Amino acid sequence: MIAITLPDGNVKKFEAGVSPMDVAMSISEGLARNVISAQFNDETVEVSTPLIEDGSLVLFTWRDDEGKKAFWHSSAHILAQALEELYPGVKLWVGPAIEHGFYYDVDLGDEVLSEKDFKTIEDKMLEIARGKHEFKMRSATKAEALSYYQGENEYKVELVEGLEDGSITFCDHDSFTDLCKGGHIPNTGIVKAVKVLSVAGAYYKGDENNKQLTRVYGISFPKQKELTEYLELLEEAKKRDHRKLGKELELFAFSQKVGQGLPLWLPKGAALRERLENFLKSAQKKAGYEMVISPHIGQKELYVTSGHYEKYGEDSFQPIKTPKQDEEFLLKPMNCPHHCEIYKNSPWSYKDLPKRYAEFGTVYRYEQSGELHGLTRVRGFTQDDAHLFCTPDQLDEEFKNVIDLVLYVFGSLGFENFSTQVSVRDPEKPEKYIGDPAIWEKAERAIINAADDKGLDYVVETGEAAFYGPKLDFIVKDALGRQWQLGTIQVDYTLPERFDLTYKGSDNELHRPVMIHRAPFGSMERFVAILLEHTGGNFPLWLMPEQVSVLCLSEKYEKYAQNVLNLLENNEIRALVDNRNETIGKKIREAEMKKIPYMLIVGEQEEKDGTVSVRKHSEGDLGSMNVTQFSKLVQDEVKQTIKEFKV
Repeated sequence: MIAITLPDGNVKKFEAGVSPMDVAMSISEGLARNVISAQFNDETVEVSTPLIEDGSLVLFTWRDDEGKKAFWHSSAHILAQALEELYPGVKLWVGPAIEHGFYYDVDLGDEVLSEKDFKTIEDKMLEIARGKHEFKMRSATKAEALSYYQGENEYKVELVEGLEDGSITFCDHDSFTDLCKGGHIPNTGIVKAVKVLSVAGAYYKGDENNKQLTRVYGISFPKQKELTEYLELLEEAKKRDHRKLGKELELFAFSQKVGQGLPLWLPKGAALRERLENFLKSAQKKAGYEMVISPHIGQKELYVTSGHYEKYGEDSFQPIKTPKQDEEFLLKPMNCPHHCEIYKNSPWSYKDLPKRYAEFGTVYRYEQSGELHGLTRVRGFTQDDAHLFCTPDQLDEEFKNVIDLVLYVFGSLGFENFSTQVSVRDPEKPEKYIGDPAIWEKAERAIINAADDKGLDYVVETGEAAFYGPKLDFIVKDALGRQWQLGTIQVDYTLPERFDLTYKGSDNELHRPVMIHRAPFGSMERFVAILLEHTGGNFPLWLMPEQVSVLCLSEKYEKYAQNVLNLLENNEIRALVDNRNETIGKKIREAEMKKIPYMLIVGEQEEKDGTVSVRKHSEGDLGSMNVTQFSKLVQDEVKQTIKEFKV
């Protein structure tokens, strides 16, 4: 007999050889009908895998992330089989589950896939799925695996060559076989709805010097209704795409001559960014931060000392050589080494700490061209960076104060739905990190204690820490239900050691400060992109580039419109006058498209009464009022959305 521990702590006894599906059936038939994957002792297993030792079992359904992962991984197998049957001679490479759906990278030879082929592929996938074929895992020796692919698929051969003998497994279903580590649903019949979403080019192994393969993206569901809802969500996401909205609202642009991944901020976008920066600067000033500025480049040695060169050197731009022999500089990939040197510029006492240095610092990283995406993945971006240097006794309070600042930012910008994640190191992979394990333990405990004290609902994710320290990540859910990692706070004992940072303690001895890294926005570029998609371009009123458009019924009322504009500007309301020789209907439609929050229509009656006819974006007429009344309406709305930051 073996003891199986369930997630609720209950322990059940079974004969050795029992499968996760048998365990599910012993709990209830309803659960067994819905179970699609499992984990045993933290390892992914098939629901049919015989369990032969004591251990902890977790059963997953479609509602669980791990269940979806198995569902979409299995669907990738079905896609691969469909492509093999439709395009004889196709060579498969890899096909993982992703956050939403799956993809498979294939070499189609001379064949070119386009949208007209999607329906044929979907029909073939559903035909295979209806066969209710079981997914069956089997082990193979390295020689057997090589023999299977030799002369047929050079991509799989290279994959097998990188595996260790004894760890190689295949998955079979129907007439299809694929190299696979496991993690499948019981059978293909659970897949009821599929959609091929797109095709794209993808370099083999992500290397631009290798052959470009075809990446086929798809998604699948256990019910047609869920696919329909997802496709409706996709349509809404297209409307909210920050690249589309950024162009329509004239916020930013890209230029091939300037370079890929290097955004150009247009006047309205630059003004929006400036308001975001001033908003955070105001809160930071109250919280005791000091603004600093560091250069866009630094000597290579600076990043060798910090450890960034060893970890990220390959992802940086190539070193900049100077006429001086052996002198090299890098475009700044991180601000923290520069801030360490700013701290080191002066001797400090424990009475001087904490020191809180903040900078909107632009950094540069060489992202692969295929991974660049609007403002969310760029090569040059500005971080709302800050680094706090404090004594160990101050760490808890300082960390919690940063949490308060992040929550203030989220609340003022409408991100009410968020979760938190404590990202810790993976003790099984010490080579990924720098620093003493004992110090890591101390830093991880500090973050967990602070999160507990603040009542945050968090999960602990192993292996997600930065290379120099653990962190608290904030994950927001946008208006479409998508999750984005926004805002991070990190505890770092390592960089103060590497840069030999000190302060004089009350014992008159030198001690190491603790360093906190934090960035509530993360990067200005990515934050603006996410905010654009979350709001659909309808930013909070305080942030809008243009809050009011004064619309003249005809040129006869331009002078009155200008008087209205002056009064608005005196009340610090951003406005413009539309005095074009166009119909009022067209002016309203264009103001709506530009998402201007308020339209003030002025004509003969308004001029006579000293009023304006007020229209609100997407809501319609609010009636007539004088400019003073309207100004108060706007100011009250701003106060409701952006509250004063209290320390």
